[in-house]
Amino acid sequence: MPAKSKAQQKAAGAALSAKRGDTPKSKLKGASKQMVESMSEKKLDEMASTKRKREPQHVSH
Repeated sequence: MPAKSKAQQKAAGAALSAKRGDTPKSKLKGASKQMVESMSEKKLDEMASTKRKREPQHVSH
């Protein structure tokens, strides 16, 4: 599942770092905190590695 915005991609990268043990989970905020608990490492890796070309900063819901 690719990221839909740069913000979502950054959150996935932070969550992936915590999932791998590179960053303490206590440093996470907002969406990345939820992502680390609810998504697998594979899904986080797919989302964090999305190409950035033509991606909006944020997506409104």
